[in-house]
Amino acid sequence: MKPAAGKPTRRAARPIGDLVSALVEPVVARKAGMSLDLLGAWPEIVGPRLEEGCRPEKLVWPKGYGDETSEPATLVIACEGAFALRLQHEVQTILSRVNDFFGYRAVSKVKIVQRAIRTTRPNRKPAVAPLTAGNRDTIRDATARIESDRLRAALERLGESVIGRNAAAGKAPRR
Repeated sequence: MKPAAGKPTRRAARPIGDLVSALVEPVVARKAGMSLDLLGAWPEIVGPRLEEGCRPEKLVWPKGYGDETSEPATLVIACEGAFALRLQHEVQTILSRVNDFFGYRAVSKVKIVQRAIRTTRPNRKPAVAPLTAGNRDTIRDATARIESDRLRAALERLGESVIGRNAAAGKAPRR
């Protein structure tokens, strides 16, 4: 059945990723000299030890690239300070994997620049387990002779924190 004259035809829905990719790909290629495919494959290229602390920033192609005598590109990798040494030790492996990704020797050097990568910082607060009634009684008994209400309350909070952290870590309470 043909659509009636003057009525618009309905197109099938397309994934939003395809639409965004079509818009972003030319910008990334022009500004960074690389493709979104490399960004998408980055976690597989560097592995789980490095994926959260570094990302490819750009490919710097030499002047006259494409000539028979031209050199391959330099891959600029942005890296968190804590990951820089680890990344430096993995440079040859990363070069090999990036070139395998492209299917030819596209990259010959890596330049590491240190800058913030992660937008959220890891939670370094230790876990605190809930206290039992016996734990609360122990803390109350230990602080019962303290006359200052503020000092007693502060020491009770400290005791709750220490016992809760030790319980979360699986340590037995001291007596």
